[in-house]
Amino acid sequence: MGKVDLARLHEVAARLGEAVVDPSRWPILIDEISRATNSRGAILLQSDVRTADVPGTESIRDFIDGYFANNLHTTDVRAKRGVPLLLSGRPVIRDQDLFRNEREMLADPLYAHCERNGLRWFAGVGFYSGSALWGLTVQRSNREGPFDDREIGALAMLPRFLTEAATLSRAVGQQALSQATNALQLVRKPALALDLFGNVIDMNSAAERLLGPHLHMRSRRLVIQDGVAAKELDRLILRMRCITDLTPLPAAPIIIRRESQRPVLVDILPVTGSARTPFVGARLMLLLTDLQDLRPPPRETLKRMFGLTDSEAQFAQAMATGLSIQEAADEFAIAVETACKRLKAVFAKTEVHRQGELVALLSRL
Repeated sequence: MGKVDLARLHEVAARLGEAVVDPSRWPILIDEISRATNSRGAILLQSDVRTADVPGTESIRDFIDGYFANNLHTTDVRAKRGVPLLLSGRPVIRDQDLFRNEREMLADPLYAHCERNGLRWFAGVGFYSGSALWGLTVQRSNREGPFDDREIGALAMLPRFLTEAATLSRAVGQQALSQATNALQLVRKPALALDLFGNVIDMNSAAERLLGPHLHMRSRRLVIQDGVAAKELDRLILRMRCITDLTPLPAAPIIIRRESQRPVLVDILPVTGSARTPFVGARLMLLLTDLQDLRPPPRETLKRMFGLTDSEAQFAQAMATGLSIQEAADEFAIAVETACKRLKAVFAKTEVHRQGELVALLSRL
């Protein structure tokens, strides 16, 4: 079957279910599809809104990174011309379906990017996750050449297997996400999950009860009244859009200050396991702690555990309730400069760097 190893392709297709329970298997499996089709690499892409957190093979990582960094995903000619063909029922598309000739093809900016990365030809296999159309795009260099009719015929067996795996992956991922937030509900921990664009895709009832003027929902988005905290979350979401799924996303806790009430602490965790499937899109789990109901650890506990002095332990207790430096200074009748020095000493002994990290640490004691 041309340059396609049909037996190997069938073998990989039959194993796509591995990615249902372990989404980290997707890059490995699509790499094997690339090898079976004598290609350089592959990536899974949404048909409508393409995002950098999708699975792709390391063999074409520079191409994938540049594709998103240079905003080629927003003007992708393959998507613009190819998606209607896939929606019309065609199982597989290739360059020859999109352009009149090779000269027209190479004039497009996407193909200039391909050339810079040693690539030229592609085939796109359409499949569905629920009602959402996705594509497995397989990339070849000029050396491997374009996909011919027989190779396209071989690839046409993939949509059924990919659709089954993606649909199951979506169902299992949604269930896993709900189980996680429900488990946190059992210990009365408010929790919600965000996608790559900051949309709330799951929330437990404890989080719903915490909503109010300071923190509410609008068009599936979390709206924070505290301007500083809102900007921190916006920066986090923006950062999240610009990195691949393989890049860690470290983030300090966010403190949402409220008028006439103690703050809400937001711990940020990655979504892991089967809930991390690209077909659900969950990227972050936010755990909320209402400091209005939080009692700081006993002073003696802080002194023994971290080697704090009595005044430092008192100060740490105050900061654990979400007081600002000015408020803490007023409470202890000390200068703001003295308060800053005391907080710096507490940071050094507790090995944290920000108040949010201190609050998160002490809230767990």
